[in-house]
Amino acid sequence: MYQTLQIDRNDKQRQTDQWAANYRAFDAPVMLLFFMDDQLQTGSYIDYGMFIQSVMLAAVGLGLATCPQASIADYPAIIRSELGYPNNKILLCGMALGYEDNEAVVNNYRTTRENVELFVDYFD
Repeated sequence: MYQTLQIDRNDKQRQTDQWAANYRAFDAPVMLLFFMDDQLQTGSYIDYGMFIQSVMLAAVGLGLATCPQASIADYPAIIRSELGYPNNKILLCGMALGYEDNEAVVNNYRTTRENVELFVDYFD
């Protein structure tokens, strides 16, 4: 991504500025935060992942863009304190929600994907 934004490897300030944009939801008009009760079991993470993906798909259906943000979960105590959430809630992630700026170079960045054959085993 830094290469797409023409941020040099040695330009630590611009790298830090770009990383900080995560915590502003990339200036999207809405940031969603997803919390889960800490008493739920491991399978609930799968359920929650499907729920989050459904929110993302619904947003696309309404002409909106999303960006899930795992980085926000690195600071659950701050988020809980600011929002008054109880300690028995796990902050899973945030999500930027809004209309995509197609002119922004960063929005044209796409990560590479592994070929499915590299991580899936098929059994007969």
